[in-house]
Amino acid sequence: MTATGTGTYTPKPGAAPLPRMIAAQAVLETKMLLRNGEQLLLTVVIPTLLLVLFSTVDIVDTGAGEAVDFLTPGILALAVMSTAFTGQAIATGFERRYGVLKRLASSPLPRWALMTAKTLSVLVTEVLQVILLTAIAFALGWSPQGSPAAVVLLLVLGTAAFSGLGLLMAGTLKAEATLAAANLVFLLLLVGGGVIVPLDKFPSGAQDVLGLLPISALSDGLRDVLQHGAGMPWGDLGILAVWAVAGLAAAGKFFRWE
Repeated sequence: MTATGTGTYTPKPGAAPLPRMIAAQAVLETKMLLRNGEQLLLTVVIPTLLLVLFSTVDIVDTGAGEAVDFLTPGILALAVMSTAFTGQAIATGFERRYGVLKRLASSPLPRWALMTAKTLSVLVTEVLQVILLTAIAFALGWSPQGSPAAVVLLLVLGTAAFSGLGLLMAGTLKAEATLAAANLVFLLLLVGGGVIVPLDKFPSGAQDVLGLLPISALSDGLRDVLQHGAGMPWGDLGILAVWAVAGLAAAGKFFRWE
């Protein structure tokens, strides 16, 4: 509303500024995610339990050095996948089924801005995950090395790659199929993506294939930096960049709002 005189106001209709709309939608998306029990199980409980269990109990041979030093980078990668891929795919799939996306698409908020808000929500959730898992890892005796800039770049590209794949799945499959497929992929990549079990434990032929997966590239890249103090892991960054471009492009082309 605008003032026309002392104590007098007239309406000023119209949409709010675009940045304010995106911020409001991102806050709403984040609140909905954090209030969802299944989402919290995927994004917080499972990664935390895996980190604590496998760091304190000698179940898997993680090689020389402390188990927590090997496991923490993989668990951070798992946290990114659980939020950007699994959680986002399931939530968006059911929003599409119940017509929420269709209604939001007809609002003053542009479709690209809605996806931006969802991405911001994912990033906020991941920051909370990283803070929590890092605190737990330090309590377990974690000794990270390497460049923080390399870690941030890996996490951002990993988020982009998994977001594209999650949105592609949510925008092309039915909600029930998305729920089943996203959880199945989560379990398969947890076992075969170098998160807990080192890739060198698999046959050599399988290692070459598994190493091209986004979860493997993210896990190995983070591990090279944080455990071994390596420089910028350009090979792993390249794999993540290819997945990010391909996934986001496919999601933009094939995503169905209804």
